[in-house]
Amino acid sequence: MFKKINIILPIIVIAQFCCTTLWFAGNGVIYDLIDNFNLNSNALGLLTSAVQFGFIAGTLTFAILTIADRFSPSKVFFISALLGAFLNLGILWEGNNLISLLSIRFLTGFFLAGIYPVGIKIAVDYFEKSLGTALGFLVGALVLGTAFPHLLKDLVNFNEWRNVLIITSILATFGGFIMLLFVPDGPFRKPSQKINVLAFLKVFNHKKFRSAAFGYFGHMWELYAFWTFVPVILTKYSIEQQKTLNIPFLSFIIIGIGSLACISSGYISNSIGVKRTAFASLFLSCLCCIVSPFILTSDYEIVLIVFLLFWGMVVVSDSPLLSTLVAQNAPLQLKGTAITIVNCIGFAITIISIQLLNSLTNLSDSNIIYMILSIGPILGLISLRKRKKMIT
Repeated sequence: MFKKINIILPIIVIAQFCCTTLWFAGNGVIYDLIDNFNLNSNALGLLTSAVQFGFIAGTLTFAILTIADRFSPSKVFFISALLGAFLNLGILWEGNNLISLLSIRFLTGFFLAGIYPVGIKIAVDYFEKSLGTALGFLVGALVLGTAFPHLLKDLVNFNEWRNVLIITSILATFGGFIMLLFVPDGPFRKPSQKINVLAFLKVFNHKKFRSAAFGYFGHMWELYAFWTFVPVILTKYSIEQQKTLNIPFLSFIIIGIGSLACISSGYISNSIGVKRTAFASLFLSCLCCIVSPFILTSDYEIVLIVFLLFWGMVVVSDSPLLSTLVAQNAPLQLKGTAITIVNCIGFAITIISIQLLNSLTNLSDSNIIYMILSIGPILGLISLRKRKKMIT
């Protein structure tokens, strides 16, 4: 069994990476979409939000119907991957307009709900004592998967933007198939036998679970807002300091380095505990939010880049650990539903923080606005601090 599990973890990670490339496939070619379909410049925000709203709708639906607990998670993952890949190819249709593109991206986000949280559920079914380490690899795969379309766009011919969509759909299909063929239901899976539409609410009756979930929500307030505004921060610095920066490449590195941080935090948690490691990571990212106005105006670009690289690591290194705490403190037969609803709420929070920060950038040029990202980590730290007897 031990050797089998060691083989299965890389398969889950590869499948997760391949399928999550769908997440930002549209963003990677957004300017090509604007040119080819005569879209307005605000299409970037609309198409990005469409995916997020689709993911929220999908996770809520999956949670209410307890899909990940009633059906084989690997089969749910497979079907979601195929449908997501098919919808991703729909962007290639020459008759698309803004409405059809928004619909396609919304539905792609919907089926991503059967990929990311279900992938975590599959890992939970296989790993118990080393769950933090396993989820470190899994969330690291998500980070690379979401950033990959931007890198892919640089690798393919400029005039062949359609190849980005084709390649990501092929990857998603491949990821779905290897999950179905090589990852059967895990030894720790406890399936639920019936629909319980209130199950996603009942999980919050458990105090330890609620504490872990609120810690995760605080983390999400900061994470996607930071990822979204990394290019904005670099562009603003480049203009103000009259520096020439490779903004796409730096953005990819700053976001992508988080994958290494996720893996490292998983291993560190084996020594000092999951909760303690998550708390330390959340504290450091909170500190970055608070000191950011002072660092982002540095005259030395190396100081800025090193700071953003560090922030890019600590902003996500707690993600697999908080997901571990959520899974470990969830009711045994509702782990899939619990993970899914926490993802649903967490991503809803990201939309609020992103839109708030976006509004503030229109009102002020001051870097002090990034301090508002510390609100989430502060509340998350308070929540984690309350429950001393949480499973760690």
